[in-house]
Amino acid sequence: PYGMSIHPDASQGLEAAKSVFGRENVAIMSNSAGTMDDPEYEDAKRIEEALGIAVIRHNEKKPGGLPEVLQHFKVDDPATLCMVGDRLLTDVVFGNLYGMLTVHTLPLCKGPDNTQDNTVAKVIRSVENKGLYGNWFGGRYMLKKRPPHKFWPGEEDCPLRII
Repeated sequence: PYGMSIHPDASQGLEAAKSVFGRENVAIMSNSAGTMDDPEYEDAKRIEEALGIAVIRHNEKKPGGLPEVLQHFKVDDPATLCMVGDRLLTDVVFGNLYGMLTVHTLPLCKGPDNTQDNTVAKVIRSVENKGLYGNWFGGRYMLKKRPPHKFWPGEEDCPLRII
């Protein structure tokens, strides 16, 4: 989140998304760049210029900010959108609250590559992943009780494949 280039592990997926959906239908929604914490949206502008992808401006941090997302993509039904992110309690909760398809990823950067990451976010992300995906009663329950999606019946009936 703090660099001006796409991580090599995400590059192929990002290019595929832009090719399939169109550049105008792929955007970044950050809880730092594009928010009120980003004076005059300078970080958002730098990211847009460097990556060629829009950064959605929003006043509320995730899981808030739905009106700005709908306005950016010019849609009324959030179920037509997909939220991809590495934070369960912000990215995935945001998408699930509004009926979006959600994809949870593991963080791309670890160890020395991740020195600029927000320390609090690193700790919370680790607790989220271990707590909500761990092999304890609550984790097992969460994995079994995924919210249904309006358009996608699920992995068993309609597997997603990366081509």
